[in-house]
Amino acid sequence: MLDTLPRPVIFAHRGASAHAPENTLVAFDLALRQGADALELDVKLSADGHVVVIHDATVDRTTDGSGRVNQMNLQTLKALDAGCRFDAAFCGERIPTLDEVLEAFGKRTFINIELTNYSSPWDDLPDKVADLVTAHGVEKRVLFSSFNPLALRRIHRRLPEVPIGLLALPGKAGSWARGPLGRMVPHQAIHPALPDVHPAWVQRQQ
Repeated sequence: MLDTLPRPVIFAHRGASAHAPENTLVAFDLALRQGADALELDVKLSADGHVVVIHDATVDRTTDGSGRVNQMNLQTLKALDAGCRFDAAFCGERIPTLDEVLEAFGKRTFINIELTNYSSPWDDLPDKVADLVTAHGVEKRVLFSSFNPLALRRIHRRLPEVPIGLLALPGKAGSWARGPLGRMVPHQAIHPALPDVHPAWVQRQQ
């Protein structure tokens, strides 16, 4: 499906995160209604092994709770409010699971799933994400990305048909892709830091 999207492809980063609480169902729905071509989201594992959609290692910034995501079970995470910190109009919004997101949007759009298990690179996140993508039948409607080459390599072995995007730190996009870490992961895209995106850099990558 990625090849059929218009160019340039507009990915809504964590949904319509300037207008709604990031990485929530309401933010994803709003992004599509605003005309985004695709969604981007972040996933981690809860303490009891559920794939939840949240960026940070802790819930402190985006919810009314405090603590590390991987030390909380799904029931505890679901009890947190993921909307009030953004705006009172969104109070009651919850941290979604990847299962819920794929159920709601997997057949509606293309989704970039960023694996953010940076503090626990050996956990089961790649396998759990692969299981959910397969269960929902959306292998042709997703892309996997990460700064963690170990996670990308593992999930590529499970679903080699799904495209891979390498995330790169500022100033590292070219060396990342051409270096040992980049070579260990077959990839179709490089996701550079914004300061690196200029005409000269783009020309060098072609």
